[in-house]
Amino acid sequence: MKRKDVSRLALSVMVTGLIFTGCATTYRETQVPGPAQQPVEGRIQTYTGPKKRVCIVDFVNKSAYGQDRLGRSASDILSTELFKSGAFILVEREKMQQLLNEQSLGQTGAVNPATAAKAGQLLGCGAIVTGSISQFGVKVVGADYGVYKQKVQRADCTVDVRVVDTSTGQVLFADSGKGEYERKATQVFGLGQYAGYDETMGQEALRAAITKFIDNLIQQLQSVEWSGRIAGMQGNRIYLNAGQKTGLTIGDELIVTSLGEEITDPQTGLVIGRAPGPVLGRLRIIAFFGEDGSVATVESGHGFKVGDQVKLSRQ
Repeated sequence: MKRKDVSRLALSVMVTGLIFTGCATTYRETQVPGPAQQPVEGRIQTYTGPKKRVCIVDFVNKSAYGQDRLGRSASDILSTELFKSGAFILVEREKMQQLLNEQSLGQTGAVNPATAAKAGQLLGCGAIVTGSISQFGVKVVGADYGVYKQKVQRADCTVDVRVVDTSTGQVLFADSGKGEYERKATQVFGLGQYAGYDETMGQEALRAAITKFIDNLIQQLQSVEWSGRIAGMQGNRIYLNAGQKTGLTIGDELIVTSLGEEITDPQTGLVIGRAPGPVLGRLRIIAFFGEDGSVATVESGHGFKVGDQVKLSRQ
């Protein structure tokens, strides 16, 4: 075989190899250390006590990307992570947004702690989670070696979060996390993968940011004392808005208290919570009903009414 033919054959083999190599797109997710608190050792174990009712408001997107979609994506990712913990019952977004609209309490994470507390009380939540995407960006870098080209797209973001105790309006937890997601694509002679930006990159960057603070967030939410409400009464039977799905069991004893006086912030004029009400008596769970309700009988006390608060007895 002539030297010229050998050279052509070698070049053909090399190009073929490059083409097959270039047809693969590689993905890599990188988490960037942020100013978050030290994470809890390992993932929080499955929770076995009464599940707290939690509201998550759509996060505010303060960046120039994605408009409201990024905020909704952030709250969806956080909802999924909280649900996976098994410690919470999450209020449906549609129900929450409808109430926020009706009460003129704001429709996004821009609500302040006082209005968040009010919204949470109306929805029967022990805590409400608000947040924002304070920074989001997409960068594209590449290398061009003639027949071989490589393109790298990188999405990075910063997510801020706050947890408000609805009974007091107090901010229990505030943190932030930085996340990054990177995607590569290579081409040889115009063949191979070309990866244009799509919103999944932003979602993965958001997920990487949220994982920075999720364990600490779960721990703080679990520190909120569980409570439920009397939903109905019929003779000696008391119907509660929490049951087996919440994690209550037959025989559980509950303390009933009336809702105390509303406390108003003298500066804003907004209701920030209620003072502790007097103890009215005790109930004992005897059965469950519906999707997540329970039936209790009166062990002691009187003067109960719909809307009174119940908490697990610590005895």
